[in-house]
Amino acid sequence: MPPPSAPCLPGLSRRGLLLGVAGSAGLALLAGCTGDGGDGGPAVSPEQADALAAQIGVQESAVAAYAAAAAADPVLGDLVAEQAEQAMAQLDRLRAAAPGATSSAPADAGGPPAGGDVRAWLRGEIAAAADAHAAACAGQSAARAALLGSVAAGLRGQAAVLG
Repeated sequence: MPPPSAPCLPGLSRRGLLLGVAGSAGLALLAGCTGDGGDGGPAVSPEQADALAAQIGVQESAVAAYAAAAAADPVLGDLVAEQAEQAMAQLDRLRAAAPGATSSAPADAGGPPAGGDVRAWLRGEIAAAADAHAAACAGQSAARAALLGSVAAGLRGQAAVLG
């Protein structure tokens, strides 16, 4: 006899639940990232501040990639609208964690290749941003590392959905 399956609440999908949990965790991380270091946590070095500020440009590129993909393939744009909103929310969290950081223009990814696989291009752009955020975690401390890790994990999930 197969084991009984867990009851499913109407209107609540596994994805919705995971997004809710991730959003709650992100808010908790944001609260920890916006402090001035006066709460007993480790002080942020100028190098760490610069590295976190650089990640804003990386996330701006991810947001721009979603916009370019939507322009190149409106059907795909409709399908990934929720992920694009999530990428924008992640950008807002990074900006809040690095107050005073100057916004850099996103690197021009050039958009998807003409006649190419827009979905594959977008997946590559999102995966590259996730890689950059994950690599930057090592140079950060405490909540800032957790924030970058959370954003990287979110982007990895978005890339997987595009797969």
